[in-house]
Amino acid sequence: MNIHGIKAIYRFEMSRTFRTLTQSIASPVLSTSLYFVVFGAAIGSRMGDVDGVSYGAFIIPGLLMLSLLNESISNASFGIYMPKWAGTIYELLSAPVSSLEIVIGYVGAAATKSVMLGILILITARLFVPYEIAHPFWMLCFLLLTAVSFSLFGFIIGLWADDFQKLQVVPLMIVTPLTFLGGAFYSISMLPPVWQKITLFNPVVYLISGFRWSFYGISDVNVVVSAAATVGFLLLCLGAVWWIFRTGYKLKA
Repeated sequence: MNIHGIKAIYRFEMSRTFRTLTQSIASPVLSTSLYFVVFGAAIGSRMGDVDGVSYGAFIIPGLLMLSLLNESISNASFGIYMPKWAGTIYELLSAPVSSLEIVIGYVGAAATKSVMLGILILITARLFVPYEIAHPFWMLCFLLLTAVSFSLFGFIIGLWADDFQKLQVVPLMIVTPLTFLGGAFYSISMLPPVWQKITLFNPVVYLISGFRWSFYGISDVNVVVSAAATVGFLLLCLGAVWWIFRTGYKLKA
C-alpha cells in the first residue's frame, strides 16, 4: 500500500477545498441555513409537534441528510472528473499508485469534506432551532457511513461522466427528489396508507429515518433496518467500484 500516494491525493483534494471555501463550504451552509430560517423558525413556529418533537428540530436530520448526500456525490465526482477534463490525469496515471489507492485518496477526501460540512450545519442549526442528540455515537456512525457511501457513489459517477452535465444528472434528477420524498420534511406516517407503502421503496427513507432516530429516538422504520440499508448501500458501492476496475477500466482524459 502506497501510503504516501494516498496522502498526496488526499492533501491535494483537501487543499482545493480550502482554496474555494465560498463554493465548497459557505454556499451549502448558507443554503441550508435558509431552510432553517424559513421552515424551522418561520413556518415551524406555527406548526405543531411531530412525534413529540418541534417541527423545526424535526427537519434537522432531513436537511442535514439532503446536504450530505448532494455534497458527498458532488465532491467525489468533481474530484475525479476534473483531472480527466483538464488532462492532468496523466500525472496520476504515471505515478506509482494503484486503483485502490486512488479510490481511497479521492473518496477519503470527499467524505472528510462532507463530514466537515455536516458538523458546520449542525452548529449553524443551533442558532435557529434548539435540538438534542439522543444517541451521539450512532449519529456519527450514520454520518460517516452515509458520507463514505455516497462519496463512493459520486466517484462512480465521476468515472462514468464525460461532460459536466452528466455530473449533475444524478444529484439533481434522482437524489434530491428522493430526499424530498423520503421524509426530510415530514414523517411518512402522515401519508395515506397506500403512499406509506410506496414510500418504503425509496431507499433514502431508511437513511433519513435512521439518522432521525439517532437524534430523537423516533423513526419511521426500524433502526436496525435503516442501519442495514446504509451498510448495504456502502457494500454495493464498494462492489461496483471493485467491478469497474476488475473489468479492466482505465482512467483516461
